[in-house]
Amino acid sequence: MLIRIESVGKTYQLGVQTVTALRDVSLNIEEGAFIAISGPSGSGKSTLLNIIGLIDTPTSGRLLIDDHDVTGRPPEVLAHLRARAIGFVFQTFNLLPVLTAEENVEFPLLQFRELSTKQRRERVAQLLDLVKLSDHARHRPNQLSGGQRQRVAIARALAIGPRVVLADEPTANLDHRTGGRILRLMRRINRKYGTTFIFSTHDPRVLEIADRRVDIEDGTIVRFGVRTGETWSYAAERPASDRDDSRDDLK
Repeated sequence: MLIRIESVGKTYQLGVQTVTALRDVSLNIEEGAFIAISGPSGSGKSTLLNIIGLIDTPTSGRLLIDDHDVTGRPPEVLAHLRARAIGFVFQTFNLLPVLTAEENVEFPLLQFRELSTKQRRERVAQLLDLVKLSDHARHRPNQLSGGQRQRVAIARALAIGPRVVLADEPTANLDHRTGGRILRLMRRINRKYGTTFIFSTHDPRVLEIADRRVDIEDGTIVRFGVRTGETWSYAAERPASDRDDSRDDLK
């Protein structure tokens, strides 16, 4: 199993108030999955994505990657693992405005001392071709459309050859048509290269093409679905009467 989340909880301290973002979350994610974590604002889905991405750490429980427990590892160890195994795509693109498209894609590769300048540039050229932006390699972000900037962000996320790409609301700032194209591009990459994609999303279009879905409410997974043809088969579901709707959770 690529990722195992075991009884993870996450709390934050806001002044004198303790806020629970996640409570007793367990989830297995296999290699090559295309999975959507879905839920309303404040449900805890972004917190869960950040823990999977080693940006945040759980208050309780364990996170295992390739059966190795990474819970509580030193920040420098987590940073090294994150930089070499996990790609990120954000709704705000997060491109460096002073760099061109090719320089943005190359940026995460600068830490790979084993790569020569020629090797880096060849990889960047291949990725820009993959996302159909070879003709815009020298353009800066302010010279690109929203969809083009998101495609640069996808190429940058793939630059390190990640096993996992985490996408936090990647279509939120795109129009319907452009968002659909971005999702189809990521699905093609998933199928061609076996890269695992994990989405945090409100977008029903993600659920239309995902092969796994996790529905989360009030910091708790309420059901897990597996696509069978055009329908969903739900492996587990937590009754509404068991949920604690009184908690004020963070996203």
